[in-house]
Amino acid sequence: MMRKRALFPVLLALTFFLGSCSEYMRVQESTDVMEKYSYAKKYYNSKDYKKAAELLVVVAPYLRGTKDGEEAAYLLAQSYYGDKSYEDAYRYFVQYYKQYPNGEYAELAHFYAGYGLALDPPDPRLDQSQTLSAMKELQGFIDSYPKSEKVPEARQKLFDLQDHLALKELLNVELYYNLGNYLFNNYESAIVTAREALKSYSLTKYAEDLHYYIVASMYQVAKNSVLSKQQDRLRELRDEYYNYINEFPEGKHRAELDKYFAYAEKHIKDDLNQ
Repeated sequence: MMRKRALFPVLLALTFFLGSCSEYMRVQESTDVMEKYSYAKKYYNSKDYKKAAELLVVVAPYLRGTKDGEEAAYLLAQSYYGDKSYEDAYRYFVQYYKQYPNGEYAELAHFYAGYGLALDPPDPRLDQSQTLSAMKELQGFIDSYPKSEKVPEARQKLFDLQDHLALKELLNVELYYNLGNYLFNNYESAIVTAREALKSYSLTKYAEDLHYYIVASMYQVAKNSVLSKQQDRLRELRDEYYNYINEFPEGKHRAELDKYFAYAEKHIKDDLNQ
């Protein structure tokens, strides 16, 4: 008797699941556009975004130009967004606000087009076209709707994406630094790349690490320089060290960079003694 009672909820759930699948299959095969649209909204409201998207992508083109066309276009984009298919959502949000520039959901479509892409940026070691597209959309949203309540969220995502791009540059800097003098002077490349990153992403949370690699690379360059160039490079190292400690007086790399500074001070010759 107890085993039968335990099985009852499982059988009930299974029956419901099979009934739901049967219903969805029937709706998919239906030729009634409005029935499909009605069920798409039902699935959307119950947060079954995958089913909603699968129905809406079929019916939305048929509803274009009707009283339901605008809502269907927006719900299609939101269904992909809810299903975390952010690239598809981006495509349909852009399609919506281009088709309905003054539409009821134009502001939100502008926002979510970029915000969705920003939620799932590619690995920093890979191509960042998606990141750049997200930044373009978010900046476009801010410019178009400066008084929107979603502007703070958009700005924060922009900062996050700038950090993401700065991390990509930091990884490149680390690679150059670790390659050292292999085949050619990679320390110079590390310096140039780090400086460009700081210029482009001055507020990044990776600023200290980028400054660190500039000083550390300068130390390696100066230490291995020919005598005719060493003095100028030691002075550059010293100047860059001061830049670091001015920015990060209690920085995590301070102890190591103090040693590089001491090396520079020891080997710099006063102009009068040269």
